[in-house]
Amino acid sequence: MLQALRQPRWLITALVVGLLAAVFVRLGFWQLDRLEERRQQNLIGEERVAAAPVDLASLLEDVDGDLASTEYRRVSVEGVFDVAEEVLIRSQVELGQAGFHVITPISSDEHWSVLVNRGWVPLSMDQPPVAAGAPPGEVEVEGWIHLSQTKPALGPEDPPGELSVFNRVDIDRIAEQTAYPLAPVYMVLVGEESDDLPIPVDLPDFEEQGPHLAYAIQWFGFAVVGLVGFFFLLRRKGPSHRVNRDIPRG
Repeated sequence: MLQALRQPRWLITALVVGLLAAVFVRLGFWQLDRLEERRQQNLIGEERVAAAPVDLASLLEDVDGDLASTEYRRVSVEGVFDVAEEVLIRSQVELGQAGFHVITPISSDEHWSVLVNRGWVPLSMDQPPVAAGAPPGEVEVEGWIHLSQTKPALGPEDPPGELSVFNRVDIDRIAEQTAYPLAPVYMVLVGEESDDLPIPVDLPDFEEQGPHLAYAIQWFGFAVVGLVGFFFLLRRKGPSHRVNRDIPRG
């Protein structure tokens, strides 16, 4: 084997295999780092959702623009639902059925409103305000904060103009057709399990850790397969032997 490595062709191959193995190992550790980040995010999310609710307006004032620190925080808002400004979010699934999420602004005394995801309704309720109406009059609601949603690279674009159905809860886009300022985050209503519409959205799944561990094992596996495969290839190559044969003399 060592004799084979003295040949330029095999030496270059060994360097390439070693470099690729090092890259695969580095990618494996990168995925483990991402797994640890995900676990920390899950822990933070669990703590925020489990905490006692705080007033949304006060929270936004305290964080001074650091909206990421508010995600999943439990909050409460007092105000009146404005069903005239209600919109729907398409492509939402509940119990295997397609439908919409109902987004209804609630107006507070601070002369601003916050969008509230009241829950899921079936496809038959395709025109807001939906039959599963918001409670009338002054109410106090509790929920958890979600950040404004942005269009993914391959996601559909909401067309210009006034719409009743959107692809996502893009607060800036929805604010283009509201008569008052909107809070920079929206609320997802917390409710008891019920067959009544709208059906409350499930709390985030903080047990889900993503595919990072599987990807890490995959990258480490590539490194092992490459190194072991090259080792056995060298063994098959083995040392070259010169065979001496006596040439018969006539």
